Order: sequence, then structure tokens, then C-alpha cells
Amino acid sequence: MKLVFAIVHDEDSNILMDKLTEKSFGVTKLASTGGFLKSGNTTMIIGVKKELVDEVIDIIRSTCKTRKEMATPTPMLAEGAGFMAMPVEITVGGATIFVVDVEKYMKV
Repeated sequence: MKLVFAIVHDEDSNILMDKLTEKSFGVTKLASTGGFLKSGNTTMIIGVKKELVDEVIDIIRSTCKTRKEMATPTPMLAEGAGFMAMPVEITVGGATIFVVDVEKYMKV
């Protein structure tokens, strides 16, 4: 048994949840926040048999694509002009995936 943690962009989470449940994978969805942009993420927890891990990862990979967005970071002090913040282009989306062994699984 394996436990797959997938941290995905909020924009991808509903579609991913639908695709995983269509394939009968049990999924727990948790709201989470990223540290860099302090923006919303979703953490999916999926318990699967070892031989199904690659199928889960393929579904995540095909659903959670990276994309470019404009973001305005926390304002910085500009010399003589007060505070200013300039928008920057960033890459968001995709997924961060962790696969861990499950020592014991019980449903009570």
C-alpha cells in the first residue's frame, strides 16, 4: 500500500478530484496554502495499491499543467518614492507529488 500526497493549484483541484474518483480512487482533499505566494493550494491524499501508483501519477500529470500568471509581490520600499510593487510573471500549477509507504492500513 502507498500513500500519494499531491499538492496542486486550486484551479486544478476539482477536475483532478473528478478524474481520480471516476477511476475509483479514494481521495481526501485538504485546503492548503503555499509559502512563496501565500496563495491557495489543494493537497490531495490518495491511498493506492503499489501497482496503481503510476496510474495515479499519470492522471495528476495530465490534469495539473503549469501556466504563466502575473503576480504582485509584497510592496518594497523604494528610495524617495514610498512603497512600490511591480508585477512579475510567475509559473503556477503543476503538482508536487510525494509517495510514501504505508506500514499499516485499517478501516474501523
